[in-house]
Amino acid sequence: MKKQLVFVVLAVLLFSHGALPVGAQKLSAQVEGTVTDAGKPLANVAVVLTNTGTGKSFKIRTDKNGKFSVVGVPYGDYEVEITSSSGEKLFKQKASVAPSEASAASTMKIDVSETKSGTSQSQSEQAGSEKSGQQAPKPTPEQTEAIKNQNEKATAMNALIQQAQNAVNAKDWQDALSPLQQLIAADPTQWQFYSALGDAQLNLGQYDRAVESYEKGIHTAEGNTAVDARDPSTDPAKKKAGIAKMLTNEGNAYLKSHKTNEAVALYTRAAAMDPNPAIAYFNLCAMQFNVGNFDGALAACDKAIAADPNKADAYFIKGSALYGNGKLDDANKYVVPPGTVEALNKYLELAPDGAHAADVKAMLEALGVKVETTYKPKKK
Repeated sequence: MKKQLVFVVLAVLLFSHGALPVGAQKLSAQVEGTVTDAGKPLANVAVVLTNTGTGKSFKIRTDKNGKFSVVGVPYGDYEVEITSSSGEKLFKQKASVAPSEASAASTMKIDVSETKSGTSQSQSEQAGSEKSGQQAPKPTPEQTEAIKNQNEKATAMNALIQQAQNAVNAKDWQDALSPLQQLIAADPTQWQFYSALGDAQLNLGQYDRAVESYEKGIHTAEGNTAVDARDPSTDPAKKKAGIAKMLTNEGNAYLKSHKTNEAVALYTRAAAMDPNPAIAYFNLCAMQFNVGNFDGALAACDKAIAADPNKADAYFIKGSALYGNGKLDDANKYVVPPGTVEALNKYLELAPDGAHAADVKAMLEALGVKVETTYKPKKK
């Protein structure tokens, strides 16, 4: 057997998982409030918030103290309806959910007795008075203008988010660039916008620009340590996973630019912090293998397999790397390290018709190992 067979499989392709961007961050709020009747808390009544623009509804029930809370409510105009447990309509009023720097949540104080007296009111983003039925202070013209501007900004950004998401779903990366760039200009604190822009640039082959976008996204995510219940992107676990994804895709961009050392460094960083590091370790495994560092490839492959025991291509590269470390003995027989045959057979077990099946069978036959032909894809 000639050792040249090893180099037939050196052209293994690196997985570029993560090329699809995470969902763009929607502008939404936590809405909380209290429902009373002449000052007495109303328990177990239904609160329904219906967006007057989209028709989407959010349904919650009050607790024993008449309180309710719901998260992920997009900014906009809503119709608020209160219904008793018996189905009686108690209250109906329009309200706005808008961003506020003063509070982490949009607050509503509703007293259904005001509907009966013809003076119902629903307050949003205002603390209001603790006394039932007391009229809230009328907003100043400046406050009214600020709320109007916030709503207009929220509406415009949601339109841009939808435009970008439609382009991404259609894999029309060029059309995704402009709305994503506008979103970043409007709100540069959202690391997810940078991540999505980098993904689009990576898919367009704009590797240097993709690296720049990912770097800005990583810096933005790492620099903002505040946690806001209204904004899922600030959740530490989600942010950590997002940074790992950006590191992986930045590594992909460097790899496409033939900058191997930079790619290896980024894959290593991504694997160290990703809660699901199988892809990052596999990329590192394939990267090391392709540059001829078989020992490095083996170490990374073992970590990829530990993270995902069903990743067939990790077994392929592991078996190929072990095969490449084989030597001719005194009888001129090619001897491979322990575990080689097992790794190659595992690939065939997991992917009997996989892209590398022919190469695996050729290596096994060259080693004098009978190729198993009874492997069948596992039932899902």
